[in-house]
Amino acid sequence: MTSAHPERNGAESTELLAKYPAASKKMGNVVKFASDNRRPYTPVDSRIIKLSVKDLVIGYLDKQTGNTMVAVDKVTVDIREGEFVTIVGLSGCGKSTFLNSVAGLVKHQQGEIRVNDRIVTGPGRDRSVVFQKASLLPWRKVGRNITYGLELSGMKPAEARIKASHYVNLIRLNGFEDHYPHQLSGGMQQRVNLARALACDPEVLLLDEPFAALDAITRELMQGELLELCEKVGKTVLMVTHQIDEAVLLSDRVIIFSARPAHVLADISIPIPRPRKNHVKDSDQFRELMAQIWSVIEGNANIGGGI
Repeated sequence: MTSAHPERNGAESTELLAKYPAASKKMGNVVKFASDNRRPYTPVDSRIIKLSVKDLVIGYLDKQTGNTMVAVDKVTVDIREGEFVTIVGLSGCGKSTFLNSVAGLVKHQQGEIRVNDRIVTGPGRDRSVVFQKASLLPWRKVGRNITYGLELSGMKPAEARIKASHYVNLIRLNGFEDHYPHQLSGGMQQRVNLARALACDPEVLLLDEPFAALDAITRELMQGELLELCEKVGKTVLMVTHQIDEAVLLSDRVIIFSARPAHVLADISIPIPRPRKNHVKDSDQFRELMAQIWSVIEGNANIGGGI
């Protein structure tokens, strides 16, 4: 079951909730709804806040009507060092708009974004973005695609090549350093894309549906690759996805956005121990978490008049 095709998954979600009726109650202590003033007990986390977003408002001017359409409405999110946080929600709810604003690619009208307590005013070296498409430079071989950002930052070519070699090894593409992007599979291209982003050593890694363009089998494999990679490099990650199973598998927390204009419906902890493997998807705990997340999304969609 995923949120990519809610019209197909409605029956599945109903079956899940029927099979695991305790999902919303049993996991209730790890959910914080925006409309609920109660603050459930959570253990103290001493890690520093790496990314802080406060009361963010993002709007677009409709040139035809002259009206401003609000895409993101007063969203507040804190992500601590080393956390992997994923945003899910209905298609078109403002997830990617929010992520692009954190990246400095989309301007916001109100609120603030801070990385390491420094205000974000535009793109910066403290953030790297991995988009849906690999967008590799077709005239550069794998090694030189990975060094591209390093070269732009002024790193000496010899040092950049050494660093690129480390990430080629990390993504297990040894022997493909001198291949051009068109000679690689889609999954391999996206691994190069990830390596290019990580080579710049960002404070926060931003992932905008990084596996959406891949087939189902490659996507499953890439989820496992990303799990291993994140455990090795220990980066702070903010990801957007439509896939509920992907969010649960990869994340420490899943934040659910409402229908547009986006606000936070729930912030759900994922208490599955790490390291994780794809087989955890077969566990009751995993299915209960999926059912819980889907029930929040589905409930909001129904209130909003359907999907």
